[in-house]
Amino acid sequence: MKAGIYLRNMGPQSERSMLLACAQAAEDAGLDDLFVADHIAIPPDDAEGSGGRYLDPLATLAFLAGATRRIGLGTGVLVLPYRPPLATAKWVATIQELSGGRLRLGVGAGWMAAEFRAVGVPRERRGRITDATLAFLRECFARDEVERNGQRFLFLPRPERPPILVGGAPPHALRRAIEYGDAWMPTGGDVGRLREAVDELRSLAAAAGKPTPDVVLVTSLPLGDEERTAEKIGELAAIGVSEVVHGWRYGSVEEFTDAARTLARIVQQAAPQA
Repeated sequence: MKAGIYLRNMGPQSERSMLLACAQAAEDAGLDDLFVADHIAIPPDDAEGSGGRYLDPLATLAFLAGATRRIGLGTGVLVLPYRPPLATAKWVATIQELSGGRLRLGVGAGWMAAEFRAVGVPRERRGRITDATLAFLRECFARDEVERNGQRFLFLPRPERPPILVGGAPPHALRRAIEYGDAWMPTGGDVGRLREAVDELRSLAAAAGKPTPDVVLVTSLPLGDEERTAEKIGELAAIGVSEVVHGWRYGSVEEFTDAARTLARIVQQAAPQA
């Protein structure tokens, strides 16, 4: 079982010095990955908790790549329909190159109607755009010479493709994870529902003749009760979860650091039993 943590790239916690301190604390604690969120245009009436302040996730990870050495750097998730495919592919390749291969590319189709209006993309087309962008990303990382809009060009640098973690709920996210991804990235904490979805993921993968994608779960763990957290991690490992990513609202570097250390310790202790 791997362990990751959400770094708040929104609200007052997204101030430069706090971002740096928290990212370094997660790395020092021994966690495997840190993830940041993606919102591009928060409307004024939906800004509770962030005040509408969001840092771009790719720019944030590029910044943190130079301030960390080992920890994985993930988008959880990057909303693909908001961005042009070629520019996104270049961002992804650049972060992967300069981080030394530490990018974890979580992707999703998005949901917030206000943001789709702001970027001028029809929300009803988000699934098709996501699939097309994923196909293009995989093509870019497969060969040096690529074609887009009838124009051949060199896609360089071309580091190893980062793992693609497909966010979202069944059935679309499961199909997308098998067709384009390396992992499924659900959210929530209901073990029973998750077990059913993982079983469906295995069945779909077998029918497609492909290996079952990993399962990277984003949830909020009860870190204040270490025994219960260890039990929960054991339950998740037993149904096939390969990584758990803890996300919550924290108010200080100290609070984040305590949580990162606690999570790392519990996962390391639970791993032999999981």
